[in-house]
Amino acid sequence: MSQSDIIASAGVTLLLIAFFLNLKKIMSTDNKWYSGLNIVGAGLCGYSSYLISFYPFVILEGVWVLAALSSFIKHVPRETITKKVD
Repeated sequence: MSQSDIIASAGVTLLLIAFFLNLKKIMSTDNKWYSGLNIVGAGLCGYSSYLISFYPFVILEGVWVLAALSSFIKHVPRETITKKVD
């Protein structure tokens, strides 16, 4: 098994875990951990696709990472984004 196969397998595993947990209503799509699993999983899949020069999938996974990242940021509490200065 090549390095890209191992990386892709880890990424797909994370994506499928997120999907399964959501399907079984254990984890909501509004959960930051759901977004985190998608960010890391899609990132690993995209990187493995880059390693084998399969660029259509790199683009797909890049968009997936950006979508999951925007969802993740949306669910971060405001006080961690902005500091209050007194």
